[in-house]
Parts: sequence; C-alpha cells; structure tokens
Amino acid sequence: MAIVLKSKAEIDKMRIAGQLTAEALQMIKTHVVAGISTDELDQICHQFITETQQAIPAPLNYRGFPKSICTSINDVVCHGIPGAKKLKNGDIVNIDITVIKDSWHGDSSKMFIVGEAPIRAVRLCKVAHESMIVGIEMIKPGVNLRAIGKAIQEYAQGHGFSVVREYCGHGIGQVFHEEPQVLHYDSPHNDVVLKKGMVFTIEPMINAGRKETRLMKDEWTVKTRDRSLSAQWEHTIAVTDDGFEVLTRLPGEPL
Repeated sequence: MAIVLKSKAEIDKMRIAGQLTAEALQMIKTHVVAGISTDELDQICHQFITETQQAIPAPLNYRGFPKSICTSINDVVCHGIPGAKKLKNGDIVNIDITVIKDSWHGDSSKMFIVGEAPIRAVRLCKVAHESMIVGIEMIKPGVNLRAIGKAIQEYAQGHGFSVVREYCGHGIGQVFHEEPQVLHYDSPHNDVVLKKGMVFTIEPMINAGRKETRLMKDEWTVKTRDRSLSAQWEHTIAVTDDGFEVLTRLPGEPL
C-alpha cells in the first residue's frame, strides 16, 4: 500500500476526529480509580463516543476485537481487552482510544497511574512519554523515519529501558492502519523520508525489562515476556510545511 498524502481539507477532518479522541481520554481520566473494572471503563467510553460525540469507536469489531477501547495494565504491552479485572492501587494502565468521525480516524493513548505506584513504574511512564516527545519534535519534511526511530531507541535505552520491536506506529486516515510503518528503533526497514501531508502515529512501547513480548491465547493481548512493566503513549501527527501538528492534542494542552 502506498503512503497517502492528505490535503489541507482532509487534515481539517482528521483534526476533528483527533480532538474527539483527546476529549474521550480527558473524560475517562476521573474514572480511572481503584475498584473500577476495565469493562466499566470501556462502557463509559463507548457511551461517550457514540452518544455524546456522535462518533464511532474504531476498535469495536476491528478484525474481531470485541471492545471499544484497549486497556493494557502493568505488564500488558498493548491491545489489552477490557474485562472483569478491577484496577488496584499501584497499577499503571494504558488506555488506547481511536475515534472515527465522518470516516476519518483519530488515534491516541495515555498512561494512567492508579493511586500511588512504585517509583520505577512512575519513572517508566515518564520516560515512555518523553520518548514519544523526542520522536514527535523531530518531525518535519525531509526527515527520515529511521532517524526518529533511532532517537527514540537511544533515549529509552539511555534511561535503562527497552523498546518493543514487534509493534509500531502507523499511517492513518480513512483507514485505521495505513503505510508507513513507524518503527521506534533504528532499522533499515524504516527508510521513509517525511513529506507534507503525511499523517501517522508515534507510539513507542517501552519496557522496564527486556524488549521481548508474547501474544496471549486471546490473540490480542500482548505481554512482556519477562513480566516486567510496560508503558506507552500515542499521538496522531500531521507533517506540515515546516514541522508538525499533533492532531490529538487539545488546545492549550502541553505535549
């Protein structure tokens, strides 16, 4: 599949979807507390997206995924399926939300800390966030994706953490996952030069231990192989004339 460059009008539509995604993540923040189940979080988000936003939760029924959001707790790297499991004090959880509005996608995720977590868990969440920012701030026409992946990898590893290899960022538009693949580590397969109109996600998955992962029997949930903690943040970004625009950031919200 070729990379699809978006026009200004198309990016305007993607910005709307991105803002709805950001609003959903902001809305759910107060509900992420000890004692709530991830299924309850899913139901709250589903109702907010479908009723308040009059939009569509992209994960629901996507390739058979059964829920409207992904909830990845502690050693779950990504694609955690909401269920009966209740959050407890000290958990860290990634909530990944993708909203479709007028056929355009907005995709973003954030880490949430339940109560008081161990210092290493808090530090992991912080470094994962900073790793994403390192990548985003490099975006402009003419930059190679490989350089961005290399910078993310060096930053995370420089703080004693590892970068997951099996899962990556992706182009996005009217299709949930488009070209290019956005690798968060140095790889010759990441050899794409950025152009104005490209829209993609940056979403490094950072592990407290080793980089290896394992896919669980539900064929969605991905965990760290060594059972160490994992953290991830994600934004959808458009390449502009001389830099970037974060489409999933609310006005006035720090990167």
